[in-house]
Amino acid sequence: MQRVLVIGPCGAGKSTLSTALGAKLDLPVYHMDQLNWKAGWVESSKDELREKLAQIVGNERWLIDGTHGGTLGERLPHADSVIYLDYPITLCVKRLLKRIWTYRGRSRPDMTEGCPERFDIAFLFYLIRWNSGPRVRTEARLTGHEAKVIRLHSPADLQRWMDSL
Repeated sequence: MQRVLVIGPCGAGKSTLSTALGAKLDLPVYHMDQLNWKAGWVESSKDELREKLAQIVGNERWLIDGTHGGTLGERLPHADSVIYLDYPITLCVKRLLKRIWTYRGRSRPDMTEGCPERFDIAFLFYLIRWNSGPRVRTEARLTGHEAKVIRLHSPADLQRWMDSL
């Protein structure tokens, strides 16, 4: 595993896994949230984000954390492994709420400085609707890349997989 994507619903633990896996595999870790967001919750333009990603995926070794479905097409062809945290949405909602509480008013380590964690009802509803919208689109984008997908269904699956590395 030299070029790795970590994807899944919000709150699944992608960033936590990415930090640990990057250290274990000695890979540079890039967080899509940091690449996409500027201070003050200003979103990068699609061209800016694609330019940043082109520079990263052109390298021999990397780990990119984040689903960001609109850019999977640029990342998937370059990845040799896709770790998909395909967790139950109820678990992800609990984890998201815990994250909001833990980092309230502060930027997370995997987020751009100046983007403090906050409760956003639209974001929560996005997550609640994951299985009927974002998941369907993500699964469609994975078509043709199934051989490189490692699908983990629970934290216990993740722990067993990490222990096997």
